[in-house]
Formats: sequence, C-alpha cells, structure tokens
Amino acid sequence: MSQQEQLPRIVSRKSLPTDQAKWVTLKKIEWKNQDNTDKIWEVAERTTRKGEVDAVAILALLESKKSDFKPSTIIIEQYRPPVEKFVIELPAGLVDEGESPETAAVRELEEETGYKVHEVIESSPLLVSDPGMTNANMKLVVVKVMLDDYPSSPKQKLDDGEHIVRRVVELDSLMDEFRGDEFPKLWSGTMRADNPSNSTAYEKRGFTIDARLSHFAAGWELANKFSKAARSA
Repeated sequence: MSQQEQLPRIVSRKSLPTDQAKWVTLKKIEWKNQDNTDKIWEVAERTTRKGEVDAVAILALLESKKSDFKPSTIIIEQYRPPVEKFVIELPAGLVDEGESPETAAVRELEEETGYKVHEVIESSPLLVSDPGMTNANMKLVVVKVMLDDYPSSPKQKLDDGEHIVRRVVELDSLMDEFRGDEFPKLWSGTMRADNPSNSTAYEKRGFTIDARLSHFAAGWELANKFSKAARSA
C-alpha cells in the first residue's frame, strides 16, 4: 500500500429512499404458494439489467509453456462496503448493453487483472446466488489464459477509484490458501506491503471469501481426493 492510500472505512449507514437509489430497487411480490395461500415477499432488483444476464464471474485457467507451471487461476481481493470487509472472489462484472456474457468476461478480466483471454472455453447456464433476497443473476464464464512470461505483471485497466489486488494461485492450493495452511505456491502481480506472501488465513486478517469461490475450491479439492482414492483402490 502506498503512502497515499489508506484502509477503506464506512463513514455512515442510513436508510435510502427507493427514488434515490441508482443501482438497486426494492419490490413487493404478492404470490400464492402450493397451498393457495396468499404470501408477500420483499425482493431487491438491479436497475442496471440490459438483457437477460446481469453479470458474469470469470474462472480463468492459466497455462504456460514452462514445464514447472502448474494449472492455476486468478482471484482478486477488493473492499465491499455492504459487508465492511475485503472480499476474496473471482473476477466479475456487469454485462453492458448489447454485450454477450462471453464478451463481458473477456473485457472484465483484462480490466480487473490485466490478463488477456486466449480462448473462451464455456459459459454456464443462468445462475442465481441469493434467490431469497434478489432476482440478480449471472453466468460463470470459463476462459483460457496463456502466459508467455511467468511470472508476469500485466497492467490493469481499473476505473478511477477502483482498487483491486489480483493473485495467481495454483488450483490444487486454492483451498489451502483459504484455510491459511500455506502460501508458498502463490505469486502476485500486485502485492501490498501489508500483505506478504507468508500471511495468515484471510479470516484472521479480517477478510471474507465469496461463497461461490469457496464452493468451487471445495469442489475442486473433493474431486482431487476422490480421484486419488479411486487410483489407489
């Protein structure tokens, strides 16, 4: 962190009239359940939806011609005011008007991390992550990134006031990193002075992990365990 930067902090938190909200609005849904009982539900909706898809998350699979480079991905950390914490998550962003989810993923990955997509591998079906509170949706776009120079530090294209720390982590070490078991297999194009490579677990540092990223890491770890058990059987 440079001398000009400081830790973000919440200055105030107050109710916001819906007519003053720029990004979200609150709706009341009247519906009938399976028992034909009248019910009411409060839901938050994005006002920025331009098509069928609100946003994308990007799972970047990094490859290198160097034999010592193991399959890796990119994760980011940024401060999220609603939870008043730094959040560890996949690169992500809103889909612009007239833009496909795949095009949005290519654009957002380069903007947030500096890495350029070599190939779009696949796009998920439409996904929701908090359907009890919002109708917001997204797609997970899996892309391939080829590294000619490892390690490398491509220039990010962040908006004014946007602060994102990117990290490249071996996929097999992702869950270990979240637990704080080890950090030696991690390298970063942007390393803050207060965030050395021998850091303790994110939770102990007051960070939190995005549920979708955590679920992916847990699934990857379980798949590896089952694969090893099957080979040894």
